Amino acid sequence: MALFEGLSDKLQQTVNRLRGKGRITEKDIKDMMREIRLALLEADVNFKVVKDFIKTVSERAMGQDVLDSLTPGQQVIKVVHEELIALLGGTSSKISFSSKPPTVIMLAGLQGSGKTTTAGKLANLLRKQNGKKPLLVACDVYRPAAIKQLQVVGSQLNIPVFSIEGSKDPVRIAESAIKHAISQQFDLVVIDTAGRLHINEELMDELSNIKGKTSPHEILLVVDAMTGQDAVNVAESFNQKLGIDGIILTKLDGDTRGGAALSVRTVTGKPVKMAGVGEKLSDLEPFYPDRMASRILGMGDVLSLIEKAQESFDEKKAMELERKMRSQQFTFQDYLEQMQQVRNMGPLSQVLGMIPGMNNKAMQGFDEVEGEKKMVKMEAMINSMTTKERNDPSVINGSRRKRIAAGSGTTVQDVNRLLKDFEGIKKMFKMMTDSGKRGGKKFKNLKMPF
Repeated sequence: MALFEGLSDKLQQTVNRLRGKGRITEKDIKDMMREIRLALLEADVNFKVVKDFIKTVSERAMGQDVLDSLTPGQQVIKVVHEELIALLGGTSSKISFSSKPPTVIMLAGLQGSGKTTTAGKLANLLRKQNGKKPLLVACDVYRPAAIKQLQVVGSQLNIPVFSIEGSKDPVRIAESAIKHAISQQFDLVVIDTAGRLHINEELMDELSNIKGKTSPHEILLVVDAMTGQDAVNVAESFNQKLGIDGIILTKLDGDTRGGAALSVRTVTGKPVKMAGVGEKLSDLEPFYPDRMASRILGMGDVLSLIEKAQESFDEKKAMELERKMRSQQFTFQDYLEQMQQVRNMGPLSQVLGMIPGMNNKAMQGFDEVEGEKKMVKMEAMINSMTTKERNDPSVINGSRRKRIAAGSGTTVQDVNRLLKDFEGIKKMFKMMTDSGKRGGKKFKNLKMPF
């Protein structure tokens, strides 16, 4: 599922009507604003936020510098893009680390928001990106198996978890964890606190006491993006009663509306610092308003795509692959390795959605589950090939095709299709290499095998 799929579709359809227009009128802009207003309200964006957004965009779009521009349609789209970035927070807001370790981060939120898993994801991300030595702290002593869940997450990530067996005092656990972190030289402490099904005084008193005893450098509220406007109301209440420093939106990959992400900064005045974009323990990323606005409007997110690729791809192998592509030595073994690395980057729809032009309309008909099945099938067929066949597909005759199909649980037709797709990819690489020598050329109708 694409990020903000419903909202993104409607906004893209609306702004694309003005794209390339040589002249636009005030009526064009009013019609566009009406459609954007409806799209935002349907996405469960806060009513006041929508009203202010439409007012600001309208005033800027009606300006003479836009109406008299040689490309007025593009100028209006630029205005919508810039105001969408401002609505999402303007600039990215990073985690503040203490100059005197350990940095203490306290997570708060309602039950079911994904707090415990997010604690592990956050510790893992900050270890990877900032070189921190993290300690997870289990302070949810009420929810059955909450401590065990955090221990399992910690074990999977190889991050230690602090708990006091049998203790029902979360304040004592948190306080003891800080002392333990100092003595064992952990420079990052992530405290997983208890949640409730709703906000109440007992919950807030407990969180306030933990805050008082641990003096956290960051209090981050974990909210479920799929709850829409309710997530914004929860954030506002927590901020008023506890005082938060930022927000982590979870399940953003499943939020087709996007109302929470587009409202929460304006309503609370607190930035969204992180976004959960999948179920894997690596599926947490910094929240970049400019990149998110570009993805919503179908402009892609090349920077995030590059970062994901850098994490997943081996630099030496990438250079070797480039050499093989240029010299037409690309083999099925290389193809297999590239598929595996692409899969490591995350769900296919998410990766494709970061490519400029691959908006929701362009991806219509793409089925995530079917795409994954095809890649698994392709891997099985390549794994059924001998080393000679992988390096030189021209030797794969009829009998070999039957053997590969039988060994991979596929059909001869599937093997034929794989060989045809592979030849198509090799031709594409040759065209790209040749066009580079000639100074560049545009390619159309290049289909991906999955």
